[in-house]
Amino acid sequence: MNLPYEVRIGLRYTRAGRRARRRNAFISFISAISMAGIALGVMALIVVLSVMNGFTKEVRARMMAALSHVEITSFDGPIDDWRRIAAQAEKNPEVAAAAPYINAQAMIARGDAVRGALIRGIDPDAEPQVTEIARHLIGGRITDLADGEFGIVLGLELARALAVMPGDKVTLIAPQGTVTPAGIVPRLKQFRVVATFESGHFEFDSALALIHLGDAQRLFRVEGPTGVRLRLHDMERAPQVAAQLAGTLEPGLRVADWSRQNRVYFAAVQAEKRMMFIILTLIVAVAAFNLVSTLVMTVTEKQSDIAILRTLGAAPRSVMAVFIVQGALIGVIGTFAGVAGGLLLANNLDVIVPAIERLFGVQFLPREIYFISALPSDPRAGDIVPITLISLVLSLVATLYPSWRASRTRPAEALRYD
Repeated sequence: MNLPYEVRIGLRYTRAGRRARRRNAFISFISAISMAGIALGVMALIVVLSVMNGFTKEVRARMMAALSHVEITSFDGPIDDWRRIAAQAEKNPEVAAAAPYINAQAMIARGDAVRGALIRGIDPDAEPQVTEIARHLIGGRITDLADGEFGIVLGLELARALAVMPGDKVTLIAPQGTVTPAGIVPRLKQFRVVATFESGHFEFDSALALIHLGDAQRLFRVEGPTGVRLRLHDMERAPQVAAQLAGTLEPGLRVADWSRQNRVYFAAVQAEKRMMFIILTLIVAVAAFNLVSTLVMTVTEKQSDIAILRTLGAAPRSVMAVFIVQGALIGVIGTFAGVAGGLLLANNLDVIVPAIERLFGVQFLPREIYFISALPSDPRAGDIVPITLISLVLSLVATLYPSWRASRTRPAEALRYD
């Protein structure tokens, strides 16, 4: 091979470390430990971040079962002509469908049980086009919500708290009261439970109730929908589409996308992910800087070889390059072994975790607590590429000081006792 002699000698030293003589066995062992440490650190970092991505994706999917991609509301109360607003929004090629809604808060009572709830008035025919909640109904269909029949769909946890089932009746207590000579009397209306839903997200399952849009208008005495919900072809484009709609729709309308409505939660997840990245990167840094001790011992053991190279005319920078090649090779092998192992684990957690659970008789994610039974994983190139680059850079930095020490070796002193 037409490689510079510095590279050839560095590679030879690395191979010699593996096939070491008895007096070099300890240095070879330390080199292997350094390589394994880098691989384990990189692998742990990839697996942990992939699992965090998987959890975020799973939670987001469950949230989107009840949330729309974009919501349009009016600053002045109900929207007078929601169909015109929906038609304007659907002119955007990224908008797939639109549906009206009414949001309000109320109390739901059944016997001695009383719970606060978010009441959402919907159009049963249009709602399945903007959310997936119709797919999660239990005991009924979304079209069972008929105008004037005062039916209601409850979240499963809310229904359990009220001890009701489909067919039972509950009382809605609207906070907007009626003024009478005796004072303000809250409006009450009896509704029949037509179905329950389980989105898998506790916030919605425990506090959301759906009624027909017309029933909501009568109960809360509003003249029209309080907003329009939009579904996009690509939910990841929601912030950009919301910004476009805010600039094209008529003044007085507020446009919010799903990420903005839940920005506190997703900001917390991102902060946690960044902290985990920093903490686990320190593990990679510790393993990478084990290369310092490995190369220092190698330099000490190769004093005679270094002296001979210098005597034959090798420049200090050439000697330094020899040991940089040796250390960098350990870092490269360890890094890419870790990347391969991390991707292998991250892409097969759905097989590995159940096998461990069966082997030890444990369950890491009880379904009654977490609503999911499988450990989610979502490896992303946006995480893996920075991990790989950081590991390679740390490995290279760790080789600089030992290599510099090797380049400072004086041939006369090194060969004095040989």
